[in-house]
Amino acid sequence: MPSFCRHNRLVENCPICSKKASVVSPVRSVARRPSKPANGGPVRAPRKSTAGGMTVRRVERAPDDGYEHDLVPGLRSSTDAGRLADELAFSAARLRELSDAPPGLYADVRATEDREEAAWLIFLIAFMAPLEGDDQWAGIEAVRTTWAAGEVPVLDGGRFGPRTAYDPKRGAAPLVAYRTWAERLGGQISALAGEESWTLQHRYDRAFERLAFSSFGRPQRMEFLVLAHRLGLVELDPWTMHLSAATATDPVALGAKRLLGIGDPVLLQRRQRELAHGIDVPIEALDLGLYNWNAPMDAPRVKAGATVDADPAERKRIASALGL
Repeated sequence: MPSFCRHNRLVENCPICSKKASVVSPVRSVARRPSKPANGGPVRAPRKSTAGGMTVRRVERAPDDGYEHDLVPGLRSSTDAGRLADELAFSAARLRELSDAPPGLYADVRATEDREEAAWLIFLIAFMAPLEGDDQWAGIEAVRTTWAAGEVPVLDGGRFGPRTAYDPKRGAAPLVAYRTWAERLGGQISALAGEESWTLQHRYDRAFERLAFSSFGRPQRMEFLVLAHRLGLVELDPWTMHLSAATATDPVALGAKRLLGIGDPVLLQRRQRELAHGIDVPIEALDLGLYNWNAPMDAPRVKAGATVDADPAERKRIASALGL
């Protein structure tokens, strides 16, 4: 049935109605106001996403096979526990080699009669880190200087090991800071030894604190002090890894938290000592051991200048202490 307008005409034939029908009202976009809470509180702005630019890293883990042990409460895999035994046995063997028959530049440190020159060489080793491969000392040998010359190495274009402290933005600044610090305290040995009344643990802690130069981080400070102790330069007691001083990306700290199932600094320090005592290895063996253990499973082991392999009997003993 045809439709008639109020003018008694067919809608399509009415000049007035047809004109109105052809006009389309524009659609206005009205901003939606946040609704006010029923309790009359302030209106909250919409929450913004904070995930932009974030990279999520998944820690490589072996399948859970029901493994449990009080010394390593964070582990649920006997495969991971076995890898831990491998790496701790190797790290302990490296420490014995440093004390008994140090190889490469470590041997040069032991043979150097001038203790200031020996300490400077140790600092260069800890700062640059040995390379991995056949010639582990090539990077350090290429730029090595003497303490007596008063010069720091030219590091541009140098070769650095996997655990180096070198930062291109800082360059040789940590080396300059180290020389300034040691000279102000009467020499390197005097600066490291501190006061006669200090215990070996206190001497280690104070030296660790004093070595907090920019870019010379927790791993390098600990390595420097362990080398000075093991190579007979300064007597210390490296009783802790000082994980509270670790950066957010320190693989040893990340591995320790994963392994020990805790992030609290106080509990982490206690559990690392319990682990070292429970498996009967020096606590400093945990540092390189956890570094290698927390690396991807297919990554080559970082030897840090060592030429020995793990003692099979010691590896078996550690595995037994871990309930394997």
